[in-house]
Formats: sequence, C-alpha cells, structure tokens
Amino acid sequence: MALDDASLVFESSEDVEAVQSFNKMGLKEDILRGVYAYGFERPSAVQQRAIRPILRGRDVIVQSQSGTGKTSVFCLGALQAVEFGTSEPQAILLSPTRELAEQSAKVCLALGDYVGVKIHRCLGGKSIKDGIKALKSGVHMVSGTPGRVLSMIQQRHLPVSRVKVLVLDEADEMFSKGFKEQVYGIKRHLPEKLQVVLVSATLPDEVLALTQDFMKKPFRLLVKRDEMSLHGIQQYYVFVEKEQWKFDTLCDIFDSVAVTQSVIFCNNRKKVDWLAQKMRVANFPISSIHGDMPQKDRDSVMEEFREGRSRQLIATDLVGRGVDVQQVSLVINYDVPTSREFYLHRIGRSGRFGRKGVAVNFVRTEDESLITDLEKFYSVSIKELPANFAAVLR
Repeated sequence: MALDDASLVFESSEDVEAVQSFNKMGLKEDILRGVYAYGFERPSAVQQRAIRPILRGRDVIVQSQSGTGKTSVFCLGALQAVEFGTSEPQAILLSPTRELAEQSAKVCLALGDYVGVKIHRCLGGKSIKDGIKALKSGVHMVSGTPGRVLSMIQQRHLPVSRVKVLVLDEADEMFSKGFKEQVYGIKRHLPEKLQVVLVSATLPDEVLALTQDFMKKPFRLLVKRDEMSLHGIQQYYVFVEKEQWKFDTLCDIFDSVAVTQSVIFCNNRKKVDWLAQKMRVANFPISSIHGDMPQKDRDSVMEEFREGRSRQLIATDLVGRGVDVQQVSLVINYDVPTSREFYLHRIGRSGRFGRKGVAVNFVRTEDESLITDLEKFYSVSIKELPANFAAVLR
C-alpha cells in the first residue's frame, strides 16, 4: 500500500518497542542472511513491532494494510521456530486462496534460503499423490489452503505432532462461512501447545471476537480505524452513463498513457473473460485470471505478470489479494467493488511498499452512493479524472 510508514498509527494491546533494525530482533544468523539477500534493508513499521513478539512465542494478531510487509512478518516468525535438523512439519501457513498460499511459500523459501527450508504447497487442484510423496520425503513447513490441509491431516499423510506454529493469512476470509469449520477442524488436530499468528488487512469486530477461543492472550497490533486510509494513492473516478461505454473509456486510457503494469478489476468471472476477449480483439496485450480457471493456467498467468512479460491483468476479487507485484502503478475498477474491504485490497495493488500509485473507478449512476461511502469510510477524496489524465497517470 502506498503509505509512508511514518503515517501509520498503531493500537497495541500492550507497550511494544519498535525495533529499528533486523539485526536487533534476535533472528538466527542464517535467517538474517536470507533477509538481506531478499533485499530488505530496514524493517517496515509493522515488521518493527510484530516480529519480536512472534519470535518470543506469543500468539499475535496483526492487522495492517496491504503492502506493509505482513507476509514477511509471519514467514520470519515461522522460520525462526523451525528446527531444521528435523524433517517433519513444524509450521502450517493457511491462506484462503492458492495464489496467497503460493506467495507465502515463495517468501519463506527466499527468506529461508540459507537454512535450506523445505516447504510443501498443500493446495487443492494439485495431485494428491505428489503431495503424499512430498510429505513422506520430509518437509519443515506446509503452506496451503484449508480444505486440502485438513484432508491430508485426516488421512494421516500430514504428520502434526511437531507443529508449533499455525498462521492464518487474511484471517477475515479464513473465519468466513466457507473456511471457518475447516480452520477449526485443523486446529483441533494440532498439539495443545501451539503458537497462533493471525494476519489480515481488515479485521472486523466479529472476527476479533472469534479469536478469543482460538488464541491465548494474544499480543494485538492493529492499525487504528481512521488510519486505514489510502492517502498515498491518487484516486479518481470516470463517470460512464452506460455500461457499454466503459470499454471505450478503458481503450482511451491505454491509448493515451504508457503504463508500467496495471490490474483491471471486474466483479465477476464472465465479465473478466468478456473484457479480455474484447481487449485482445482491439490489439491490447492482456492477461486474465479468475477462480474458474485451472490452477496451472492461473500459475502461469501470475508468473508472466510478476516477471513483466504481460503488462495488463484483468482479475476478479478472488485473486486480488494474491497480486503482489511491485511494478503495478495503476489499478482500474472496471466495476466498482461490492464492499469496502474489496476496495482496500484492490487499490492496494498499486504503489506497493510506499511507491506512488493511481486508482481509477468507472462509475455509473447507481454506483455514486458506493463511491460516497468509500470517501467517508476511508477519509479520502475520489476526484473526477481530469481531461489531461495522461499527466496524472505518467
């Protein structure tokens, strides 16, 4: 999220020291080497406050915006807890989507490069046979989605007697209807002496209430509600009277501006497919991704986009949280999102880690109240995109 770290105001359950250097956190030497090799120099505001309590074995709740370094917080905590001489799972990282589980695994592999960490990606859509083989050969950590992880535990393919750390990424999603029973099912199988780390960009009160029977006296680090804003991202709207005019508006933008990389969000899968086809016919090189696509195709689309081989990506909210690409400078909401949280996650794709970003919303008459609500809730001003928008998006 394009937020200057200094602008973040935290609310914590107890006094917490902001540790200004990775060197002073008490990380194992080889993990520290991985941190610097990954390109980190100085910890972000969230990392300064959340890593040390996790290293001390506390249950921890971290709520902060996208792009503030949360994934590295729990990856470092989990890596620190692992005894690498033992090839049995000692940390389980749960995510609501396969893309996020893949992302967590990639960050852990990079940070754990010098300790030789072995991670199994336990995901629906992948071969069960291959999964059993990987787990038998020995792994230190598992990063996966709740359904497949629970199934592998129940079938005794995933040994859990040595698991010390359970991480729930995007916890607001994990406690929603689709996953809640599976998450509780996994927890019931794990050892009683377990450290739980819960992480999300948004944590509604009802989710925080659920954590009371899930965690032991957790250290809580929450961004104050009025600080959950998007001030670092320039936000605009374009008024489009009719749905069919949106396409021409999109083409005008791409014809006028050289954009490094952009993500275009639609509210459903059919729209993603339709728009991608229209854009390709109009000779725009476009990639598209949604939950109905085979996992293999989703993986290759994301890889192409991360490596910069494709410049524009059309996506649904399902994969919005897994799009973690630092070069994204523009997010276009072809459809205004249906919830405030989706808006936060979507436009947080631009301007990651303090870089500047721009978000443009295509607004029909019936969407105007949604935009007004977003402005009030996040204390931001969403202005009309000026006629000389090329200067804004440059």
